[in-house]
Amino acid sequence: MDYLQLATQYLEPKLQGKYIYLDSILPILQTLDSDFEITEIGKSVQGRGIHQVKIGKGTTKILMWSQMHGNESTTTKGLFDFFNFLKSDNEIAKRIKSDYTLLCIPMLNPDGAFLYTRENANKVDLNRDAFNATQPEMQILHSIYKSFQPDYCYNLHDQRTIFGTEGFNLPATVSFLSPAFNESRDYNDVRLKAIHVINKMNSVLQCYIPNQVGRFDDGYNVNCTGDYFTTQNTPTVLFEAGHFVGDYDRDIVRKFIFISLLSSFSDSYENVIVDKELNNYLNIPQNNKCFYDFIYKNVKIIENNVEKIINFAAQYSEVVIEGHLKFIATIVNIDELDNYEGHIEYDCEEGLFLSKGLHNPILNEKADFFINNLTEFNNGVKII
Repeated sequence: MDYLQLATQYLEPKLQGKYIYLDSILPILQTLDSDFEITEIGKSVQGRGIHQVKIGKGTTKILMWSQMHGNESTTTKGLFDFFNFLKSDNEIAKRIKSDYTLLCIPMLNPDGAFLYTRENANKVDLNRDAFNATQPEMQILHSIYKSFQPDYCYNLHDQRTIFGTEGFNLPATVSFLSPAFNESRDYNDVRLKAIHVINKMNSVLQCYIPNQVGRFDDGYNVNCTGDYFTTQNTPTVLFEAGHFVGDYDRDIVRKFIFISLLSSFSDSYENVIVDKELNNYLNIPQNNKCFYDFIYKNVKIIENNVEKIINFAAQYSEVVIEGHLKFIATIVNIDELDNYEGHIEYDCEEGLFLSKGLHNPILNEKADFFINNLTEFNNGVKII
């Protein structure tokens, strides 16, 4: 099966870029056919609707939710691409709808999505509210979980561009986790079932992004949604959409999320062979904080009247300005870059740094500068 061809064929064209909010998805929800049951299941803090999409009539039930963090939209795009596939007459789509019942919440935090923040409108991180459920959005997720009683949960997120795969120093384009159920991070049947799903997805993704699949840290925190549902004896899979070279809008990475979702249904969920499954999972390289968006090497600076050669790094922050997402590059690290890579690297060949009359970079300043007063860098990027 050519998974990448399917991901391209069923890509939802109305969802592009990273700024995806409720008004982006509502018109698409209205186009889903009669196979899909669309229900508003509650309201956010600011009164925006939260919707569920239900499809399939099978005995194995899977609950999925995306944009728990409002500024993490890649998996939402991948989920709508997957809906397009399920609408089709593809035999695999028919089998999935026959064997499974899927209940999907494509945007759990619509306020955060509109404001482009991780938190909800009360400035609460919903992924730290699972145990106490103080927020209306988390209360809705709890209610759906209890009424649906899923056999599996898919917890869909994005991760920052700083993550790579340990030992390879390649971008962690997709990462997974079978969350822990206790402080000791032991493995039980619940975690092993989630691991089995992860191993299926990883084996397919290696054909497309070899050594760019990571394993997220499994430190235990019962306030985190995945850990909480695992303690409730529901196998839960954390998805983290990461960086692919040049793809800051994550319109390539969404295809790997589609591939992940589709390949998770590739065979039975049963017959887990413990030793093999656990070893395969633990062989997935861990996420490692080893990247910056930009690294500038061999830069001459003058500090306290002393010349020296340094390296420094800049990182994008993401800000919505007048309804459009902007990437703002700022200087975040100066000369402490051992074991770091840049998604974009420049060799400045010992050219002299200049910005605002200074010959040395300043932390948290925008990455606008000149080298040798000739080569301009604007918002991190070399101007040719």
